[in-house]
Amino acid sequence: MTQWVIDEERVRDAMDRVVERTFRMDFEWDWPAGVAFYGVCEAYAATGKAEYLERVKQWVDENLEEGLPKLSVNGVSVGHTLLTLHRETGEERYLETAVRMAEYLQKEAPRFGDGILQHTVNSETHVFPEQAWVDTLFMAGYFLLRIGAHLGRTEFFEDGLRQYHGHEELLQDPVTNLYYHGWDNIGRNHMSGVFWARGNAWAALTMARALAIVPVTHPSFMIIDGSLRDQLSALVRLQDESGLWHTVLDDPTSPLETSGSAGIAAALLTRGRLYRKQARRALDGILSRIADDGSVTGVSAGTAVMKDAEGYKKVPAKRVQGWGQGLALTFLAEALRAKDNPY
Repeated sequence: MTQWVIDEERVRDAMDRVVERTFRMDFEWDWPAGVAFYGVCEAYAATGKAEYLERVKQWVDENLEEGLPKLSVNGVSVGHTLLTLHRETGEERYLETAVRMAEYLQKEAPRFGDGILQHTVNSETHVFPEQAWVDTLFMAGYFLLRIGAHLGRTEFFEDGLRQYHGHEELLQDPVTNLYYHGWDNIGRNHMSGVFWARGNAWAALTMARALAIVPVTHPSFMIIDGSLRDQLSALVRLQDESGLWHTVLDDPTSPLETSGSAGIAAALLTRGRLYRKQARRALDGILSRIADDGSVTGVSAGTAVMKDAEGYKKVPAKRVQGWGQGLALTFLAEALRAKDNPY
């Protein structure tokens, strides 16, 4: 097996630049901030750099002064940052706000089927009746799991697991083991039927994180572990020579996409020695896409479940995006931590 030896100075320098560029962006209380600041918190956890957390705290404090906006499944993703701030500072207002967000998911957010959260965004015009999107695993499922574990509240924890299992049943293809982007429960189909890179990153990353929280004695552990095992086995066989993955995973004519690649690679690293060769290749590819000013390039714009594969291929990747910054930071943080994992 390949040893995990990397140029830590290069990784830390890239991380500094990405964090700095992230705080030159303007965010609302919504999922771009949720993913961006999750990544900054991961960078803080991996390096101990207090200035990373202090800048996140300043943003959250300023926004809490304005009060919470109308919530959505996507908007709840900021709760990840609140949980980190509560753990690190002990300030109860962060936890109180996170609990309000979790209670919104349980009591107000629309659901269908066996309690599966309908994908919702902060928009009155964009509504997706009885649709499950894989994005929800990061935005809400993983958040419910984290807050449930943090507080010892079984109702949150088990609801998070319900989202993992429900989305696996609806979205993981039993033949390829890849995750579809979405499921239309009314039409009973996967809509475009596309295996989208960032969508598979949402699934892989959050399943990997869940396995660090769910006790091995809980029946859900082996369900999530099996889903992730088979998905990663499929994903490594689709990795491009550049170390990245195509935005339509099984279409090599589609663009290589950085944010999805970073999320997938972070999940690979949590499997220890098994996928270090592929993770090293991904590290080179992702570092090559971080500009001198810290902009993570080659990140596709916010993407609905498109009509077909051509729709995904035409999503622009010109702008700097919060989710690109956050997922790159998450991977770089995992790259620094991997040296401590001998397995």
